[in-house]
Amino acid sequence: MGSATTQALAASAHALAAASGVTLDTARELFAAARAVSESSQLSGALADPAAPAVARQNVVAAVFGGFSQGAQSVLKTVVAERWSSASELLDGIEELAIRAAAIAEPQADIEGELFGFSRVIAANPELELALGGRLGGQQAKGALVEQLLAGGASAPATLIVSSLVRLPRGRRVRQLLSRAMRIVSSQRDRVVATVHSATPLTEAQRTRLSDSLSRRYDGNVSLNVVIDPAVVGGLRVQIADDVIDGSISARLADLRQKLAG
Repeated sequence: MGSATTQALAASAHALAAASGVTLDTARELFAAARAVSESSQLSGALADPAAPAVARQNVVAAVFGGFSQGAQSVLKTVVAERWSSASELLDGIEELAIRAAAIAEPQADIEGELFGFSRVIAANPELELALGGRLGGQQAKGALVEQLLAGGASAPATLIVSSLVRLPRGRRVRQLLSRAMRIVSSQRDRVVATVHSATPLTEAQRTRLSDSLSRRYDGNVSLNVVIDPAVVGGLRVQIADDVIDGSISARLADLRQKLAG
């Protein structure tokens, strides 16, 4: 990510967070805008053109997305007024803001947990991953399939995020899309997600103790996604971003075998 994009994304996210009346429809319109920009090189070029005055780029938003709500148009005008490193990163930014808007719209929904749960379903079903991520089949059909799969089992924001992302894969794997979405939602809610591998399910008391301990260590709120993994044998393996805390018995045994091997 270029420095210009970093600044543009920060400014756009701040504007979204400060906006009033952000709803799920706002998120839905931002996802639709991302698809429109992705499908038109002419549109993406016009919106990301650093040589064009900001007001000219905002006029393009008004012309193309005039049917959107005032809230969505306002966000898009803020986005295009910023300077982005490339048209591709502008598109990434609109997509990120759509995900953030979904998180803002329903703050009580366990979006990270639901996205994580669906990623585990994908990991356990190669045929489903192929159906959603393969080149065969229309993107609208893939989005509809996700909506059918999640109907009644996930919140509206999580369903919108997943169905929208599979409609706009841009060469990315489904689990990669879900992981990015989880990070964005966690960032919007000012917390960090830890993926915990355990041989057995954790009790509520164990989850609370672990979450509190990690929150102190990382100086912020930490939520847990627990993966039941018999390979760890006992103990826990915790990953937060690039940090790995491996206290599993399997890791200790591997270390012992390495030492014995000399």
